[in-house]
Amino acid sequence: MIPGFIDLQVNGAAGVDFTSGDLAASDIAKVANLLYLRGVIGFCPTVITTSMERYEGCLPVLARWRGDGPMAQNLGVHIEGPFINPEDGPRGVHDREFVCPASIEVYERLRKWCDDRVAILTLAPEVPGALELIEHVTRSSKTVVSIGHTNADARTIHEAIDAGATSATHLGNGISSTIDRFRNPLWPMLADDRLFAMCVTDGFHQPEEMLRVFVNVKAPSHFIVTSDLMPLAGLPPGEYEVADRAVVLEPNGWLHCKETDQLAGSARDMLECMNVLAGLGSLTESELEGIGFHNPLSLLGIESTSHQFDNHVDLRFVDGLFRVGDVRQQD
Repeated sequence: MIPGFIDLQVNGAAGVDFTSGDLAASDIAKVANLLYLRGVIGFCPTVITTSMERYEGCLPVLARWRGDGPMAQNLGVHIEGPFINPEDGPRGVHDREFVCPASIEVYERLRKWCDDRVAILTLAPEVPGALELIEHVTRSSKTVVSIGHTNADARTIHEAIDAGATSATHLGNGISSTIDRFRNPLWPMLADDRLFAMCVTDGFHQPEEMLRVFVNVKAPSHFIVTSDLMPLAGLPPGEYEVADRAVVLEPNGWLHCKETDQLAGSARDMLECMNVLAGLGSLTESELEGIGFHNPLSLLGIESTSHQFDNHVDLRFVDGLFRVGDVRQQD
């Protein structure tokens, strides 16, 4: 049995927003403890598109945080943006004001604020300067470049992969709501075997039939579950504000923009997402363990052996679902 789950996309939880200018180490510890109690032993704190001033405030705090005791470990920062498609649809709930063309100079500023601990950079390969930035990132660092919030054509996506991109962020989401049936970003990202697919399997981000197709194409070796967990996760149902937009957290966990069905991230954690995937009934226990633990570590270039983590959880697979018992420290 794996020592726990790895979640590569966590924006916050329980009211803590990692893209916050006044983020404190105690806030990160609060989220890391909650993740651990739900079976996660390693995660990438994620920041979305924001101002340079806010990046300068939150990135150093996230990069330097190290947890003490039984909680999820910090595997490096996931920067989702600001080099994304500015159009409605692929942009998602990211603030258009701070979306910008890809820039080596801006990336290096973000990298410096992260103490060179950028684990993942999500960008849209069609934005000006993106291909040059991908080549720079992959040549000069261990940062994973992931394609997301995009409306790129097949040629551009393949060029991005040739340049060094190795994954797709929340595949099937962060694209236009209406797409051409032949010429759209999904087919080239699914078809290229060099690309890992990170998917939010919370039961809301894609219909079951779509998820089954993704699994059939990418699993078991190139499929990764992420939660895309938002700061509202763990809070009572109701109306809230995210990135200056009114959103609604429904009692069933569906998080969407007010008066529309546009998703605003996820309120379901990794345990719940893994169990949605397990509920499809098409993957073995061993394959599910690979998807929830080995594959994300492989993407990051981290050896996925149990001795890498001393914060094991009591994670069990019972009656086709994952369950977390009493957490324990490895001897």
